[in-house]
Amino acid sequence: MSDVNVFKQPKPFYLIFSIEFWERFGFYGMQAILTVYLVSILGMSESESFTLFGAFSALIFGSVAIGGWVGDKILGTKRTITLGAFILTIGYSLLGISAAGEFGGKELLYIAMGFITMGNGLFKANPSSLLAKVYEENDPRLDGAFTMYYMAINLGSFFSMLLSPWIAEKMGYGMAFGVSAVGLLITMINFMVMGRIVKNIGSKPDMVPVNKLYYAAVVVVTILLSFLSAVLLQHLFYAHAILVVVGIIIVFVYFKEAFKSKGLERAKMFVAFVLMLQGVVFFALYFQMPTSLNFFAIHNVSHDLFGVKVEPEQFQALNPFWIMVASPLLAILYNKLGERFAMPFKFAFGMVLCSLAFLILKYSTGFANTQGIVNSNWLVVSYLLQSVGELLVSGLGLAMIAQLVPQRMMGFAMGMWFLTSATAAILAGWIASLTAAPKGVIDSNQTLVLYAEVFGEIGYVTAAIAVFTLLIAPKLTRIIQNKE
Repeated sequence: MSDVNVFKQPKPFYLIFSIEFWERFGFYGMQAILTVYLVSILGMSESESFTLFGAFSALIFGSVAIGGWVGDKILGTKRTITLGAFILTIGYSLLGISAAGEFGGKELLYIAMGFITMGNGLFKANPSSLLAKVYEENDPRLDGAFTMYYMAINLGSFFSMLLSPWIAEKMGYGMAFGVSAVGLLITMINFMVMGRIVKNIGSKPDMVPVNKLYYAAVVVVTILLSFLSAVLLQHLFYAHAILVVVGIIIVFVYFKEAFKSKGLERAKMFVAFVLMLQGVVFFALYFQMPTSLNFFAIHNVSHDLFGVKVEPEQFQALNPFWIMVASPLLAILYNKLGERFAMPFKFAFGMVLCSLAFLILKYSTGFANTQGIVNSNWLVVSYLLQSVGELLVSGLGLAMIAQLVPQRMMGFAMGMWFLTSATAAILAGWIASLTAAPKGVIDSNQTLVLYAEVFGEIGYVTAAIAVFTLLIAPKLTRIIQNKE
């Protein structure tokens, strides 16, 4: 096998890299400060903000399949990217206006979140879909391209998670959400100006003139769904009920197809389902970063990093930082171990690391000072463990689907993987609400006891799941490798 220069990619790659960078810059900048904004500016309780954030995240992941379908079948990948970026710009702008306090307040907040939900749904699946079309089948540069593409996501989130909390503190939340809108504006302008680079790349509808009637229909439906999302976010019972019904239908269809299959194909589909369940557990922990871990940093962690003063929300930037550090090291490890470190073992070790990430935080509370404040180094280590766990589970999720699910089910199973995130987001909101300080309680020693108890419970339950996944990993591996 000849060495491939990972940095030598075709021109369209760099355009797609940049639009993904700026879109993720906008999204993670918003996410880093949203729950804190809901509590400190809009006066929600921590518990209410966590539950709302969970439902919001679930709707975002649930809408991804819509954008993928619109990109593939109706408007084309490139037009859907541009429209998604435009809808997101509106959403972040409305969020900024709601934060200014002059106009709209809570009502405008829900409408803004509705537009962000649908804009993200249109956008999310399409840049990676476009990137895949840049390369011929079996092009040796493809793996490197997707590795660097994942880096774009983490670079965008790293810089915005450092910037947004600082701007919110110094210039207000309106300005901070405005920065997210600017990120999407840059995405849109960049893509429209440089679009000629990807002129001959895209899905089938990209290759023909736009059907104006279809385009108008997609815009109208997107706006209607944005307002519907806003209503659902104000009536969370219905949002949860819809997710449950959709989840049951999708799992039913999946098992119906699995039982129609025979032999190894059926066994692999069952393995994929078990790994998806592990994915739900992982994502429920992952969504603690912008919720319970964020407020733990606010209430009970020293607001400095190696002696440098930081805003507590900026600790979330440790996640993309550690991912960028660990990604190349894990890639080397995968190459060395090969089949000995099969997918079920990667998922199982990911769960072990996630368990340790929370147990370390429970352990850290025993070293708090008399004011109930913990040294920030504990949080640095916890984020390291959880970020490597993310690479082992989330980073390999789509590869796992591609490896285990038959081609005829691929699109459906990819959508199902995103549903694991949506399900986990609801679960995560409930878990985070267990850590919520009662309204009016600001004493750090009281919140410390609460975090120690809940983080301990999360850690021990996850440890039990991790032990179970380690025990079944050899059996699942033998099925995948067709050794029994």
